[in-house]
Amino acid sequence: MPVDTVQEKVVYERPRSLADVPNHYCPGCGHGIIHKLLAQCIDELGIQESTILVAPVGCSVLAYNYLRVDGCEAAHGRAPAVATGLKRVHPDTTVISYQGDGDLLAIGTAETIHAANRGEKITVIFVNNAIYGMTGGQMAPTSLQAQKTKTSPYGRNPADVGFPIRACELLNTLQAPVFIERCAVSSVKTILKAKRAIMKGLRNQVEGKGYSFIEILSMCPTGWGMEPREAVSWMEAEMVPVFPLGNLRDR
Repeated sequence: MPVDTVQEKVVYERPRSLADVPNHYCPGCGHGIIHKLLAQCIDELGIQESTILVAPVGCSVLAYNYLRVDGCEAAHGRAPAVATGLKRVHPDTTVISYQGDGDLLAIGTAETIHAANRGEKITVIFVNNAIYGMTGGQMAPTSLQAQKTKTSPYGRNPADVGFPIRACELLNTLQAPVFIERCAVSSVKTILKAKRAIMKGLRNQVEGKGYSFIEILSMCPTGWGMEPREAVSWMEAEMVPVFPLGNLRDR
């Protein structure tokens, strides 16, 4: 008799912590993927009702529209300071600081370093797309050498503006952080690793272990002036060698 080749229909189940609303992000942007991973981890840990999201200025600011958890807005660069206050006042909550590269490593450099140095019991999700996305594609602290942007039309010149800042390596010089890892969302393999890192960072906070920092390399096709598929290839070929993936610390 012929073999039955009918496959069971796979039905997508939206995470409870992910809102069912239209996505405003540009085609090929990695923020949507990261939101889904965060929502899945929040659901699996059962912490939706006790989670507070802090998202400052930048593309990350609209994360409140998608993640169904409590939120508190922060001024540009001040998310770690706001997250610190929230966590100290509400120690039984899970506080997530969700930031982009311009926010975390330019105007917010001091807040980033000192929150990590104090070992604040928060979880920081750092989305690194090597450019200022929301404001139109200007050079960011993570823009690569020779990378052309709206404010570096001839390419980033380290002699003029310095080298790309590696956040994970910078924070790894500090004593207090308990977890530091760099991930990406360019393929199924890297996305699964990113989810494991986010889960670890959130679980560390639930268990009261201390400061966790997860950097996620993300695509910005609009800011880079590329098609989405081209952006994935560019990130893997150009960004990963400068920002190598992997775990730097796990206590």
